[in-house]
Amino acid sequence: MDDQQATLLGPADVRRLAEELDIRPTKKLGQNFVHDPNTVRRIVAAASVTPDDVVLEVGPGLGSLTLALLPASGAVTAVEIDPVLAARLPRTAAEFAPALAERLTVLRADALRVRAEDFPEPPTALVANLPYNVAVPVVLHLLAELPSMEHGLVMVQSEVADRMAARPGSRVYGVPSAKAAWFADVRRAGPVPRKVFWPVPNVDSGLVSLRRTEPPSTAPRQEVFRVVDAAFAQRRKTLRAALSGWAGSAAHAESVLRAAGVDPAARGEQLEIGDFARIAEAAATERGR
Repeated sequence: MDDQQATLLGPADVRRLAEELDIRPTKKLGQNFVHDPNTVRRIVAAASVTPDDVVLEVGPGLGSLTLALLPASGAVTAVEIDPVLAARLPRTAAEFAPALAERLTVLRADALRVRAEDFPEPPTALVANLPYNVAVPVVLHLLAELPSMEHGLVMVQSEVADRMAARPGSRVYGVPSAKAAWFADVRRAGPVPRKVFWPVPNVDSGLVSLRRTEPPSTAPRQEVFRVVDAAFAQRRKTLRAALSGWAGSAAHAESVLRAAGVDPAARGEQLEIGDFARIAEAAATERGR
């Protein structure tokens, strides 16, 4: 083996490690381990990871993706909530990628609670196989908390991928789509077959690419996100009605919408994140009068 390469985990390796650790993948933590080397190579290539990148991997599990990331990147910080998996990962790196193991840092932590100061180096890229039940909150938290993170590629449930990457007017466009668009250009980056996982999940998976963009507004993000939440809380209603609670009344909501140049009869699914930002700005202007 080339010193700067890693031996990737195959099905037998994954099962051996799981048996050694007495791990039975749990639905609660969304544990489905990738056991196909070609899939992890494809993910790393699609993520456009370079030696200049400090990669953040969430939920590394047994290390299938970690081992593919080590040769491609400058460093990998893996955030793992499971203490048994977190303790084993450095040993797995030393066994399968001995010359590269020192590039790996393992943080035993909840990805929903990590802060920028927890990282030895500011991450520049996110590459992860995310548990389906927390994928959107994790991505939004990390984008907000880590401004150094410039790009990423995450593997999530196919329906979640659709929602994250949806554009206005789409049937699945909603809160995740709008909020993700505040931070990044988000796009579908291809499917992932079920058979590459152990155990085989009962849902399809997909890849989502993220490329950091400038926020569409100087309005406070939290204020804009309150508008987004209100607009989609009752998505069948017009914005005049949906934002009535947020604005204090339907009449005031209409006034703010007109000031923002947004049709009060429109629905949230028709608006881009910049439109929501203008609504928040218009409300702030009215309050300041």
